[in-house]
Amino acid sequence: MKPILLQFHLPLLGNVEFPAYFTLLTIGFLVAMWITVRESKRLGMDHERILDTNLWMVVWGLIGSRLLHLVADGHFMDYVHLCTDPKAVKAIDALTSYCSTNAQCGYDYLCDAQTHACYPPRDCLAALKLWRGGFAYYGGFIAATAFAFHYVRKHALGWWRTADLASPAIVLGLFFGRVGCFLNGCCYGKPTDSAIGVVFPRGGSAWRAQLDAGLIPWNGAAHAVHPTQLYEAIGCLAVFAILYFVVRPRRRTEGEVFAGLLILYAIVRSVIEIFRDDDRGVFLGGHLSTSQLISLPLFAGGVALLVVLRRRARATA
Repeated sequence: MKPILLQFHLPLLGNVEFPAYFTLLTIGFLVAMWITVRESKRLGMDHERILDTNLWMVVWGLIGSRLLHLVADGHFMDYVHLCTDPKAVKAIDALTSYCSTNAQCGYDYLCDAQTHACYPPRDCLAALKLWRGGFAYYGGFIAATAFAFHYVRKHALGWWRTADLASPAIVLGLFFGRVGCFLNGCCYGKPTDSAIGVVFPRGGSAWRAQLDAGLIPWNGAAHAVHPTQLYEAIGCLAVFAILYFVVRPRRRTEGEVFAGLLILYAIVRSVIEIFRDDDRGVFLGGHLSTSQLISLPLFAGGVALLVVLRRRARATA
């Protein structure tokens, strides 16, 4: 766990920090842009419009993923309370459960003199501070795809052709994002005794969740958990390889690579959700996570799209 990937001091600027999650996420965006622009040149497409599409998809992806996080992950009121009543928000990474001074809490947390509990400082702009994390991937995917559909059709770039172009890059970019999740300590899995279990440090989200559940004492170490962030990173890398090296060169008609993305990622995400143990959403009493609920129609849509495209290709032939 390394929430701050790089940190150094510069004259005039002072301390400069690169948060692990946001830095890896940015690298993922840049890699995805590079692949799509390079491929668009090879295909004779308008690579400048493709670059514009990428940039706008990043913007709408961040907006959509943040909105779904606020609505579906059950943290909306936390952001409200951060502005109106910070003492109502749990300091999940506090270094102590009983404090007398602010220094005991760690980070920028404060100590409530009456309850002796740590709480975060007032921050009315917390929901806008994207570099601190707090995203739901499917929200970004849906918002970015909706914008791309509008933009691509407006500039006559060819929707299915562009969707096929972007699909492998999208899931490769997500690979970097999930590595960032691992370094940040979020999106962790359920406890496990297997050899591949990972122990996140004391004070992290996994440790705090196990403490609140009564699984460990305050002075104890966290139990090993499934590194579901790395599971998904590996899954995304596999999906990228299948789409880019198998489906793309063998497609019978445009749109098949995009359909493959919907099908394969929905499967990967739904399986990995079984092993995750962080907040999984507020729908259906938590029996199915938000991501699993969204994966179902996306999987069905991908299968239906593949069938329709292939029937259309046979009819045309």
